[in-house]
This record gives sequence, structure tokens and C-alpha cells, in this order.
Amino acid sequence: MAQPCSSTSFSNEPGSDYIVNLNVGGRIFATSCNTLSWIPDSFFTSLLSGRMNSVRDVSGAIFIDRDPDVFRVILNYLRTKQVDLGGLKVSTLKHEALFFGLTPLIRRLTLCEELSSTSCGSVYFCGMIPPPDMPVEALPNEKSRSPMYSNSSDSNDSKNKTNVSPRHRVHSKKQSSDMSRYIKNELSELAKSKSLLDRDTEPLKVRMIRAHICSIVVAYSYFVCVYRVTEWNTYVLLWKSPRTRTYVTHIAVNTKISATVAERFVAVAFQDDTIGLWHIDDEGKTEKKGLFSMNASIDNLFFVGTQMVALSKSGKVGIWHSATQNWQAQDVQPISCYDTAGSSLILGCANGSMNHIDMQKFPLRMKDNDLLVTELFRDPNGDTITSLSVFLTPKTSACGNWIEIAYGTSNGVVNLILQHPETAGHQPVLFQSYNIHNSPVVRVSLNTAHLISVCSEYNHVRSWNVTRFRGMINTQPGTVPLASFKVLTLDSTDETTDKQYNHPGPYGDQDSEQVLVQRLIPNAQKLFVRLASTGERICTVDSVEDSPITAFCVHELDGQKLGSRLRKHLFCGNGNGSVQVWDLTSALDQFHLKNGSNPGHQQVNPPAAANQAELIKSQLAQSPRSLVNLSNYSGGPTPQELLDVIDDNDICCSTPSLSRCPSAAFQ
Repeated sequence: MAQPCSSTSFSNEPGSDYIVNLNVGGRIFATSCNTLSWIPDSFFTSLLSGRMNSVRDVSGAIFIDRDPDVFRVILNYLRTKQVDLGGLKVSTLKHEALFFGLTPLIRRLTLCEELSSTSCGSVYFCGMIPPPDMPVEALPNEKSRSPMYSNSSDSNDSKNKTNVSPRHRVHSKKQSSDMSRYIKNELSELAKSKSLLDRDTEPLKVRMIRAHICSIVVAYSYFVCVYRVTEWNTYVLLWKSPRTRTYVTHIAVNTKISATVAERFVAVAFQDDTIGLWHIDDEGKTEKKGLFSMNASIDNLFFVGTQMVALSKSGKVGIWHSATQNWQAQDVQPISCYDTAGSSLILGCANGSMNHIDMQKFPLRMKDNDLLVTELFRDPNGDTITSLSVFLTPKTSACGNWIEIAYGTSNGVVNLILQHPETAGHQPVLFQSYNIHNSPVVRVSLNTAHLISVCSEYNHVRSWNVTRFRGMINTQPGTVPLASFKVLTLDSTDETTDKQYNHPGPYGDQDSEQVLVQRLIPNAQKLFVRLASTGERICTVDSVEDSPITAFCVHELDGQKLGSRLRKHLFCGNGNGSVQVWDLTSALDQFHLKNGSNPGHQQVNPPAAANQAELIKSQLAQSPRSLVNLSNYSGGPTPQELLDVIDDNDICCSTPSLSRCPSAAFQ
């Protein structure tokens, strides 16, 4: 039953005042009724009028279960109408003001928050692609057992945008087998229904972004948009597909620039395991090349040069050759990972073998339906190869390309194998082996300066400095341990396809600094951009429209102006359909300027040294990060930042016991 403050009924008449004793979190506060009730329609007016139930302690004081330190600031504001933060965070005080319904205080604190925020973004924000209109026309259901070709252009009819409704998801820690099993048992049916509902209620949510040279492809649930980047860094919509009848699962793009114009191939895979391929020029003229199928699930879609490649984990490879415009599919060993280098496609297989396909030899054997798959290497222990990174050293007058391959296994081992130019045709030899992970290695990157591996246990990262002589890895010491850190992410249970396009990385070309992009939860409005080699934080990216970041892509835009510099950009897709663009090159420059460090790029072909040992010492001395001792939160979110993101998105995290994790192929 409601208990009023006193036997005297609450009144708004002048002079009707009395002492009110409050017990807030165990601390007694004495104030007056008028002090508490001068703001209408607040928590206190409801409490003192008896419209809200109250609990009293043994002394008769009204008990309020809130933080007494924060309440002291609230009470001082009610007494003086002035705000003294008293060392509290604005967000903390605003949270309490919202609880008590103190509208004037909420407005003041909101204004304080606006001092450090802007809808124009931070200094690294450099543009935005607005949300497209929803397409009307649906692509016909052309699924066929054989390729179909059509030269007709597709319509770009559109209508007004639909509203985006917010949605909460259940999350699990990345790649934990126990947690995945727990969520699958408890929420599998719910996840399926929510996933289907999401596609219909959020049709403008950006799912995937892919970029190549000056082309950007953005995928939504049932249509895709293709943009061209102009020399003035503006974005021109070239083509918007009609609405498809099946869900878009994969996208890929390849751009070819001639003297005066650019043309591009865009491939889109659908939920019914078909692939559509279109040719689009700079004027937006579209020609459909066909609809293809491998009669198997499509797990990866990409281009090697102008050849479109589709992979299935079950052990199928499908390739469309641009010169002959022929499509062929072939059975191989079950595939667990892949990488490309030049015209070569390297496949890591579940049986521990590493297979090689040379794209340049297709026209010679197309009639035989033979992809010329050859075994390049086999893991000594027969472990499943779960990640690959191929590095080709530049050709010199003295020798040709060295082939350097780093790969990770299901047992957490990272191996480095090499092949000399003069030993072409023979298997690469094992150079170094690192047994340093307790979980499968899901990603590995070998570049000019570093070797980086990421395992499935909360994205644990290990990195090494790579020392080179004339562009090739030195035999001694070869690699030097650099850093060890984690890139924690929480994944939604109903977005298995999108994870492949939005993993933390590493991202970047092999001859430039690579970065990690940490998105704590799928609907977060903040990203943490970190150096892939050390984990140090480069910058944070906050959505400028208060819309969740649902997809991202790191891409270096080619400078189309004479003498312009290649610039690394981060494209962030949002829940409202827009794509925000951030300048990571400026962020990296500011990071190195602030830390007094050099980018640390090593020369691919440094001049010959009289003493190779002196060269190794000089390379290590150029980088102040030899064996970096990083604190736990030097680059990633602090515990408080993690809790803030979770609180802002109203997420309840369930954390079963942790264990080793299964391999995440094709991630």
C-alpha cells in the first residue's frame, strides 16, 4: 500500500512544507518537501503524493535504492538549481537524472554531452554515401542447372526508403565451442525467427561491403548497389540491382581501368546457391553475364584478376574465365581456407594438403574441364590448414620471385614455408614453426615487415618482426617475437554469413601498415582501430548518425590525380543504409606523430651490405617496437569502455565456461 511522506497530505499550496528523511543506499539525507517537488511530474512528486509505493527503514525514513554519492549531487541541484559535478561523469549523473525524471537537469547534462560530439564526425570523417531508395522490381528466379546468359540491362526503379526498426540480439564470445553449443541449444529456434524477421524489418541494413580500386559494392538483404569513386572523392551510384527473391550471401568486385574509362565485374551469390555476374561501365550501362551454380553451398566468392572464383567447403571450385566466358566447376579436397597471389590460387585443405591452381593456364585446358590442381605442400603432421597468407617477393635482376607462405593449423601451429626461384617445381621447404596457440589459427598475415597470427580463442593475436635481405626473409634470425594481445568481439548467433565480411582483420596491403578493426558487438556505434603488429590503438570511430555500424571494409583508394598518395579508408555500413567513410591514413600519420615513431616500413630491396649482420641490426633498430611490452588495455577497449558499449546497447551477456575452439574456416 502507498505510504505518504507524512500524516499531512501532500499539497502544492505555498507554505505547505515539512521535513523529509530519505535513506539512499544506507545514507540518511534530510531535506524539505518543497525542495524535492519543485520539478513537476518527477519521481519525487509521485513518491510524496502517495502515487508510488515506498519502503521505510526502522527510523521511518523513506528508502531509495540508489547510489548515495550521486544522489548528493542530485539533491544539491534541487536545493540550489546549480549543477556541481563533484568529480562524477556527465553520463553517470544523466543516468540518475533520467531515473528521477528531472527534466531541467537532463537538458543541461545533454548540452554538456553535445560539447564533445558532433553530427559531422571526428577529424578523420571524410564522407558519406547516403542510403539508397528501395528497389521495386524483383529479379526473376533464374536458378538453373546450367549457366544462363542475358544481355539485357536491369531496371533501377525505386521507391521511398522504409523505416529501420531497432533490434536487440543475443551475443556470444567469438569462436568459443562451449558457448556456441550453449546458445545453439537454448536459442536456435529464436535465432532463426529473428534472422528472418531482421531481413524483412531492416531491408536497408548494410550487410557487406567490398571494394576494388575505384569501385565500391554495398550489399543489403535483397539488393546491391555499385558506386564509383571519382577523382574528387565523391561517390556516384552506377547501378542498383532490382530486389532479389532470395537473400544475398556473398559479393565480389573486380575493376579494370583503361586509359579513359573503368569497367568492373560484380558478382553476387544468393541463398539458393546461385551466382549472378554483371559487367558495369563508368556510365552505369549494365550487361548480365549469366547465372551460375556449383550444385553446392557457396562459402567464398572473389576474383583472381578478371576470373571469378567460387569455393565450397565441401570441396568444389567454380571458376568463370573472362577471356573465354566459360564456367566450370570441379571437385577437390574439402577446402578450409584460401589465399591468392598474382595469378595463383592457393587452397588449404582439411586433410593437411595445400593445393595450387594457376589461373593463366585455364584457356589451355578448358575443354578438358581440368583446373590443373596440383599439390604444393602437405603439413608434416597432417593437421587441417585453417588459414593462409602468400607473399611473393619482387623480381630482381639477380633472381625471380621467392614464394613465402605462412599458414596456421587446427592445432594452433603457425608454419612458415619458402620456395626459391631456382627450385620452382619442387615443394616449398619448412622454414620456421611456432607452436604458440592453444586454439585453431583462423587468420594469418605475412607482409614485408611482420608475421601476424590470430587464433579463435577471443581473437588472440601474436606478431613477429620479419627481417629481410634484398626483399627475402633472412635465414637468421628470420623473425623476432613482437607482441601478444587479444581483440575481443561478441558475435550475434544469427549472422554467420556476415561474420566473414566483418572480422577484426588484419586488413591492408602486404607492403603497407596493416590494421585491426575491433567491433565489440554487431550493433555497436563505435569501432576501435588498432595496429595489427602491436595492438596499439590508432583511433576510435563513432557513428555520426547514432546508427549502429553493421558492416565495414578497409580499402586503399588509388590516387587518380597525378602524384596523389594512396590513402587507406575505412568504409562503415550502418543500420539506416548509409555508408560512412573514414580516413585511416591521417589517423596513422597522427598516431606516429604523437608517438614519435616511424611507420617502420622496410625496404623491399635495400642496397647490399658488406656485413649482413649489420643490416639485421639496423632493421631492428629502426623499429622501437622490438619485443613490445603492452599493457592489457593499451590498444583495445578498457573494461569501462566495454561496459559502456554493452550498457548503451542493453545487452545481457551469458558466459559459459571457456574452452578450446573449433576451426572457423573461411573467416
